[in-house]
Amino acid sequence: MRTPFLVVALVSLAGVIGAAQSKIDVKDIVDHPFSADFASGGRLRMYLRSGDFHIDGTDQNKILVRVDGRNAWRASDLRVQLERSSDSAELTVSGGPKNDLNVTIEIPRKTGLFVRMPAGNLELHRVIGDKDAELHAGELIIDVGDVSEYSRVEASVYSGGLEASPFGESHGGLFRSFHKEGNGRYTLHAHVGAGDLTLQ
Repeated sequence: MRTPFLVVALVSLAGVIGAAQSKIDVKDIVDHPFSADFASGGRLRMYLRSGDFHIDGTDQNKILVRVDGRNAWRASDLRVQLERSSDSAELTVSGGPKNDLNVTIEIPRKTGLFVRMPAGNLELHRVIGDKDAELHAGELIIDVGDVSEYSRVEASVYSGGLEASPFGESHGGLFRSFHKEGNGRYTLHAHVGAGDLTLQ
């Protein structure tokens, strides 16, 4: 008599897991704008193609991706993939034209953010939470907000400029870095291989 009960329990558990996880794959965001629900306070990992990206925190409980620039019309093969669970998600942006394409990603303002990008320009604005961003080559700009909200700050460049006026730091040259400790609740890690890193 236990076998039917076990089968029903396993089917129910599979349904719960399936409801908690979802995948979205959009291959043409020019004609099919990308939008997905994502609750404030979650954790989001991003893996971005090289390019010009702006990540903006908003008051919406959504992840939105849009493109503009001279080559926006050629972005039909730009691919946005999102794998999402109840309180975390992984976003991947790949494909599209190599040059003259600007990508804006809007996320809930309160989000723990992890971003990796090979090269280009990457800007993070109005995001409250842990921030972990690395760029192999190019320019990385992070709006840090209230510096008292951080418990640990680590910033470094292998070659280039490191400007962090909210933390009283300014460095240029090779292998520049600084580390700060505080009493806040968030952490900040930022690194650029070759290029410029600005915390503002």
